[in-house]
Amino acid sequence: MEVEGQATQPPKFALPVDSENKATVFRLFSVAAPHMRAFHLSWAQCLLELLWGLLATFWTPSLASASLILLTAPAVYFTSIASSSTSFLLVRFFTGFSLATFVSTQFWMSSMFSAPVVATANGVAGGWGNLGGGATQLIMPLVFALILNIGAVKFTAWRIAFFIPALFQTLSAFAVLIFGKDLPDGNFRRLQKSGDKTKDKVSNVFFHGITNYRGWILALTYGYCFGVELTIDNIVAEYFYDRFDLKLHTAGMIAASFGLANIVSRPAGGMLSDAVAKRFGMRGRLWALWTVQTMGGVFCIILGRVGSLGASIVVMIVFSIFVQAACGLTFGVVPFVSRRSLADIRYDRRWWKCGCSSNATNFLQGIQILKRDGDNWGGMFCGPSSKIATEEDYYLSEWTSEEKEKGLHLASLKFADNSRRERGRKEDSETKPVDENPSTHV
Repeated sequence: MEVEGQATQPPKFALPVDSENKATVFRLFSVAAPHMRAFHLSWAQCLLELLWGLLATFWTPSLASASLILLTAPAVYFTSIASSSTSFLLVRFFTGFSLATFVSTQFWMSSMFSAPVVATANGVAGGWGNLGGGATQLIMPLVFALILNIGAVKFTAWRIAFFIPALFQTLSAFAVLIFGKDLPDGNFRRLQKSGDKTKDKVSNVFFHGITNYRGWILALTYGYCFGVELTIDNIVAEYFYDRFDLKLHTAGMIAASFGLANIVSRPAGGMLSDAVAKRFGMRGRLWALWTVQTMGGVFCIILGRVGSLGASIVVMIVFSIFVQAACGLTFGVVPFVSRRSLADIRYDRRWWKCGCSSNATNFLQGIQILKRDGDNWGGMFCGPSSKIATEEDYYLSEWTSEEKEKGLHLASLKFADNSRRERGRKEDSETKPVDENPSTHV
């Protein structure tokens, strides 16, 4: 609510922004606050990645990420004193909870960057963070060898080596706390106190998240790209070691190339999603996702059929590019499923990744996207629904009349207005919005 006679000065940002103060451009080598600073902090701490969506929504994405990183860091330190299979499994189990930071990272990026570049920001942040899985297979043996050369025995050297990632994990948490901002306008608590951000109910956010069938389709889709990627990460070194009788170090270096491809493949997927959306809108994003992920399935099957070492390495690299690019392409669709329950939609995708170990299941995601019902932008083969004609109709359907009277829907209204470009050039030129300046009390 504005006080009559009091001028409201818009905040100044280094990057051009939309009406929600989300950046409309993505400048990789900039550290401008708060947008690009949040980006660099997110991919750096995302080296670590299940269920952190609700906390990111109601606590704040930066605090959720930093807290989870600090809470799981002791598990990494304790790995150095594991003395039995049981204790080793326990530290691995609790370390795994750090993977949940991926959810808050993606929510954070979607809060900082607007529709034209949101997939690029998410793809680069997720890809650069996730390449840690490949880098680890290269770096940790080198750290181990360095400690051995200093004079430690093998039994002690591998234990000391675990202090290095644990230290970086701790430092990344403090970097997020010190330098990160939750939203372009500031942190959640300050905005809520000033009345610039409303506080939603956990139950409502959760309900709209789990009842949106599009979120579950994307959960299955993401499981069939990232779930397969995780499976390959875990077995590819052993695969080359056993099948081609390589030395363990050599097999590890080959396996590392699969994860290291994230440095270009996920960002490429995000950039491709944003590029096709400029011309074809959401339907272009869906077609690109289906095509790339299906090609990932093809090369995954081929990988199991080739018999020579050289051919296997080439096919594995091509497969990694497609399957990881599909992850980046997914990031271009998820932010538009629900404005109110964005973090929950991201949680759906993390849940499904746990059960996706079949190589051929990449193909199944295509069936799911093809069956996607038309709404305000349509699906792969279907145009916009006659029941839901505008972005406002879709995003405001998550709010009741009482909530709208209280003004709780205003953020969704801005998001709807900024999402019109997802119609694509043709549809946008043919279908003009009824009200170019929608009322804040729709």
